[in-house]
Amino acid sequence: MIIERIETFPLLHECSRPYGDANGYKKYRSCYLIRITTKSGYQGYGECIDWLPTLEKGFQERIIPYLIGKRATDRTNLTKIIKKWHMRSAAAVSMALTEIIAQKAGLHITDLWGGKIHDTVPAYASFQSYSDDPNWQEYSIGLVKKAIQEGFSMAKVKIGGRTIKEDQAHIKRMQQELQGDVQLALDANQSYDVMAARSWERLFQGWDNLLWLEEPMPMEKVEEYKLLRQVLSVPLAGGENMKNATAFLPLVTQGAVDILQPDTMHQDGIDGYRCTLQLARTSGLRVSPHAFDGGLSRIYALYAQACLPAMSKMDGDKIEPVEWDYMENPFTMLFQLKPQKGMYTIPSGTGLGLSVDEDVLNTYRWDGRTYI
Repeated sequence: MIIERIETFPLLHECSRPYGDANGYKKYRSCYLIRITTKSGYQGYGECIDWLPTLEKGFQERIIPYLIGKRATDRTNLTKIIKKWHMRSAAAVSMALTEIIAQKAGLHITDLWGGKIHDTVPAYASFQSYSDDPNWQEYSIGLVKKAIQEGFSMAKVKIGGRTIKEDQAHIKRMQQELQGDVQLALDANQSYDVMAARSWERLFQGWDNLLWLEEPMPMEKVEEYKLLRQVLSVPLAGGENMKNATAFLPLVTQGAVDILQPDTMHQDGIDGYRCTLQLARTSGLRVSPHAFDGGLSRIYALYAQACLPAMSKMDGDKIEPVEWDYMENPFTMLFQLKPQKGMYTIPSGTGLGLSVDEDVLNTYRWDGRTYI
């Protein structure tokens, strides 16, 4: 199976209204998809994220010339080389070659990985809570209500982008209106120090529907996470930007978090991502993937979760949820797999078991313009 052709699909969408988290507003959503084709006709798709001009230049000038003529079955070696150039590009190549190998074997990707344990996987609706609307709190709560009406029982909302007083008023109002209807995760995007994070505990003690507090502080502050974990009544989660299982080791070995959150597009290939899942399970920790951006990368996270044993016998067959980007993003439906009533159902078939939406590829093709 010799690689014969690689096509790139840089995609860009301008949002109808800006929205964001503690790091600022999103005015655009982007996606970078690749399609690798072998001489024997097998095809596989991969996805990565970065500034589109950087990705396009890197693939056209270096990665594609390197890959042409190589064997698709040399996935591990090829990924190892490419990740030295650009880690996120290696993730895309790894996904595409994984699908090709599964197609050649006549297997679904989950079968290639040993078979799915879970036919369905729960989803939580993920929100970017801030907007330039003066009534941003009302708008944010309205979005969560809409998701609940669609069958979601879990949601993640943002904190850390306003003053603590404003954010706590937002979440208190949300809890007053929705508590009992939804389990809630709070994501601070590493905006706090220990004292600021601890200030939430007086509220946490009165709420029994919290899933976790996500990345309240910079993730390298392992000692501070250990301290915070000892005084908080809710689980601590994080790790979306960590590049491999090794990067998670300090958090794991020092007991700094309760839930690992790797992202398929930020790790060193899909095989490396699955190593992080195994690290979590071997260490007795839960793992709930970060999968806000993109559509294909979320599917790979979903398939890996479907193959992951449940955390403990106390959970029965229950597996931790996978994120669903509820905000304006046409790339969530590049591949037609959407949770229904808060649950993903694993499709059948060979390879990915899904086909790409060519209309999305054509409609949102990046025209080369500058964007920020």
